[in-house]
Amino acid sequence: MSEVSQPVAGQRALKTVFISDVHLGYRGCQAERLLQFLEQLDASQLVLLGDIVDIWSMKRRPYWPESHQAVVRKIVAIAQSGTHVVYVPGNHDEAFRDLCGSALMGVDIRRDFIHETSAGKRYLVLHGDDFDHAVKFSEVLKHLGDKMYDVLMWLGHIIQKCRHKLGYGYWSLASWLKHQVPDARRYIERFEHAAAHAAARHGLDGVICGHIHRPAIRLVDGVHYCNDGDWVEHCSALVENHAGELALTYWTGCEVPVALRAVAGDSILPAEKLNVAA
Repeated sequence: MSEVSQPVAGQRALKTVFISDVHLGYRGCQAERLLQFLEQLDASQLVLLGDIVDIWSMKRRPYWPESHQAVVRKIVAIAQSGTHVVYVPGNHDEAFRDLCGSALMGVDIRRDFIHETSAGKRYLVLHGDDFDHAVKFSEVLKHLGDKMYDVLMWLGHIIQKCRHKLGYGYWSLASWLKHQVPDARRYIERFEHAAAHAAARHGLDGVICGHIHRPAIRLVDGVHYCNDGDWVEHCSALVENHAGELALTYWTGCEVPVALRAVAGDSILPAEKLNVAA
């Protein structure tokens, strides 16, 4: 594990933005929303924390619309515009792990790395499937869970269309059900503790990951646990400003998310926030 060279803080609004679990190639991917988000992005560094492309899904059912290709083009354009882009492949795009340690079209590909915030706090950064061994359920339940997730995403898409016509905002059926099912809650808790313990073993202040589609910032066993969420259910990102503050922001279709206007010293980052400078 190594440290990625940090971008020099300039006039950009944010120091670092972390996104993961985009699942390009999967019908549930909200590529249009991500593209809107990336159009507004103004950061020194963009970290893509795995499952950006869903190779598993495309093997089952090929799917690659123009909006998904547009996201790839935008990421390459961001990398070539001066933003340092780091890509950490996940389990759904693990084929790209063979390229770790190299650069492709201006994108730095890593298996994992240590990120140091402007406040001097050090974080283990990785996708998160490394912790699956600590949260395993039976293969039968896993298979049923995968199938059920696809059904929930299909139902959620229909519900969202109805809500949009009625003037309501975005709501995730799959996310709501995760709060209701005891096994899902236990899975999330075990994952968070496994991630926190990994950071602690390396003597780090925290961990930044994705994988479980559950955005969160919290202290777990004294370790700063940060999960940037996903772009299937939540359309969320983890952002760091130049003061070293970490926050979650959600793209809801507004013109410019508050977090993307944040500047050094700002205190207006929305949603959950953890001041790692303390």
